[in-house]
Amino acid sequence: MIDERHKSALVEILGENGVIMDRAAMAAYEIGARHDHGHAALVLRPGTTAEMSACVAYCVRQRIALVPQSGNTGLVSGSTPDASGSQIVLSLDRMTRRFDLDIDNRSLRVDTGILLSEVNARLEPSGLFFPVDLGADPRLGGMLATNTGGTRFLRYGDVRKNTLGVKVVLADETGTVVDLMSGLRKNNTGVDWKQLFVGTAGAFGIVTECELNLERLPKQVATTYLVPSGSVAVMPLLRTIEERLGSYLSAFEGMSKNAIGAALAHVASLRNPFQNGQIPDYVILAEISRSWAPRDGEQPIDAVLESVLADILQGDDALLADAFVGPAHEMWALRHALSEGVKHAGRLVAFDLSFRRADVLAFCEWMKAELPRQFAGVDIFDFGHIGDGGVHFNLVASDASQVDAAFEQRLRDWVYSVAVDRFGGSFSAEHGVGRGSSNANPMSPVRCSTACRNPWRRRSGRLSGTLRCISSG
Repeated sequence: MIDERHKSALVEILGENGVIMDRAAMAAYEIGARHDHGHAALVLRPGTTAEMSACVAYCVRQRIALVPQSGNTGLVSGSTPDASGSQIVLSLDRMTRRFDLDIDNRSLRVDTGILLSEVNARLEPSGLFFPVDLGADPRLGGMLATNTGGTRFLRYGDVRKNTLGVKVVLADETGTVVDLMSGLRKNNTGVDWKQLFVGTAGAFGIVTECELNLERLPKQVATTYLVPSGSVAVMPLLRTIEERLGSYLSAFEGMSKNAIGAALAHVASLRNPFQNGQIPDYVILAEISRSWAPRDGEQPIDAVLESVLADILQGDDALLADAFVGPAHEMWALRHALSEGVKHAGRLVAFDLSFRRADVLAFCEWMKAELPRQFAGVDIFDFGHIGDGGVHFNLVASDASQVDAAFEQRLRDWVYSVAVDRFGGSFSAEHGVGRGSSNANPMSPVRCSTACRNPWRRRSGRLSGTLRCISSG
């Protein structure tokens, strides 16, 4: 517990509005997106970099554990406190004042507490957007901490690629502020230090401001559902579409039958688009786009897509069993509903994995054969970003009582071992690191240790250990 002396000191730094001590008000900060929850000593809500620095400095000097928290949309238990009641949640939700658009540089300087949806809503009149597209609505700080990729990684890249600068508060006794906000796209004068703070889960510091690369909003979009003739046809199909459509291709998302069925069962507003309601074993959502408005004499983008699909369907290599073009908003609605649908299918144990592109389906096919032998009663509900090698590998047990802490630990260790050691993949593609994604016991806390000088350690080729500051999410 945090004694009254510390509470008074923190109120003096932030004022009454910057500190939450009421148990009911703290609940929103204690419960995560996947129902992980803990018990916070209190919640700190700095509104400026200077206030963040003062908070961090005080807590480090007093050896008080901090849990940096962004939008709390993370799926790996990285943004919630443990059950001890001794940790303070350090929220970014008041870090929302700065929003400086530079049209000529096509960049945005912004505080990291702003929601992604607000960023793009405010950018829309300028014809620009931040191109990391997600099903959730996180704050920028968590996106930077986890280096999110999203559904259009294939065209625009991840947060790391689109970050031009950061301002960071280090976890030291003075709350050192490091200003790396140059906004330059080209700078080879030395180490690119800003990348130390992108995708490292808050281990090296808390990003309070950032400068982001922006892209032109697409003015023409065409989408399609593709039903490959089999899993072995997926990569040849992707190569063919990339060859024919080039930089037009913005998404190539894979969705399994189980995942689609769960979304359709849970979200009543979704329409089943498949013939006779029969969901194929595997479906790919592909999207192409142009950043300019239609031009006279230019072939419409829908016609471009349909022409390419017609050629593939009539080809000798039989890559496609079926394909159809439809309204983008309806097709993406199904894709974005997958996570919520799977969460309600049963007791969920979720993994965020990445592989070399050709190994995504190879891993999933291997698991379909081997999982029933190792863990009976557990089914696969996978979907993901085939175009960039990512897969949300969700395992669901219809009997929740089957999955106790020991069972989940065995299951996680086995999946991580197969993914990393057998297929050479990563156990965290874009969700960051937390109690629910490391090969440490998912039921035990990942504690902040200001005494830690080497926050990572290796074990069997996988990263695990203690973070110097608990990860943002």
